[in-house]
Amino acid sequence: MWTRDEDHKLYKIEWNSLEIKRNLCVNFSMMDWYEPRDFKEWAKRLFAIRHLVLILFILSVFISELRFDWLEQALGSYLVTTNSNRPESGAIWEIGHRTITARQTLDQIVTDRQFSQREARGATTFTQMALNILPNQGVMLSSEHFRKLYLTLPQTIAHKIASPFEILRLFSDGSWVRTYLEKAGDGLKIYLLNTNNRVLRELKIPLNLIQYIERVEMALTGTLEDLPTFKNRIYSADRFFAALESLPEEDLRSVVSQPEMLLSMPGHIVRVGISDEAVSGFIELGFEIEDGTKRKVILLKGREWAVWMLRSCLEEKELELNTTSDSQSNWM
Repeated sequence: MWTRDEDHKLYKIEWNSLEIKRNLCVNFSMMDWYEPRDFKEWAKRLFAIRHLVLILFILSVFISELRFDWLEQALGSYLVTTNSNRPESGAIWEIGHRTITARQTLDQIVTDRQFSQREARGATTFTQMALNILPNQGVMLSSEHFRKLYLTLPQTIAHKIASPFEILRLFSDGSWVRTYLEKAGDGLKIYLLNTNNRVLRELKIPLNLIQYIERVEMALTGTLEDLPTFKNRIYSADRFFAALESLPEEDLRSVVSQPEMLLSMPGHIVRVGISDEAVSGFIELGFEIEDGTKRKVILLKGREWAVWMLRSCLEEKELELNTTSDSQSNWM
């Protein structure tokens, strides 16, 4: 059965529900849901406490961002943290890749050019210098360095490049201070320059002459057969020095101008070649030296008239030797 206490509880619950509804209605009725009717009402709503607090909060956030850049730093930290997980795609990444590739290529070009410049400046022979000059590029040498390279060449080859008297004149008067060499096609161009980089003399070396110089320099570590200028004019050392001994004492240095250099070389002379070309009154002599298992050729220059005298003696002795051999053959 329904009791009084139960009726009282039900009545109390209903009363509480009505009280809550009344309070909600009062609160909603206190909120301004209509447009302000005048400026006073508008200002009153604008400068309400909650509006002022919101405005101050927004201003503090804005000012702190301008002062400390915390938003950019936080965004940058986030991007740095997640950078490894993002794919390398897009225009920015492509530009970065192209920039890195171009920088690496440029570094490689600069490195190669610096290496070739060092190799060319440190060259001790003409072919070493020529081979280390890159196509369409050049190298600058001092006049002293080029003069030393010029003197390493055999006289017949050096004369084809430039007259020794012209080199001597430019070097002696001090006007020639540097030399610029550049690859021009398959050949080589040489510019003799003064202090103002004015061209005093331009020299051209074709490819066939460069190749011939290379063969000659390689032959200097080989035998006389590697040098075509000595073909059919190669004599044994004993025959050569026997003929040299028959000449007058005052003519010996006209044939062998630097006997001291031959004495200073290790090993012993086995053969001597005489060139068939005369250049500026001189004829080239090649002395083949055997040092253990290696052979090399030392080139010297003798005066034309003295070398011809020596060749006459060699031919006379060879004729006498052939005549003696024929006589002995007929007698037998």
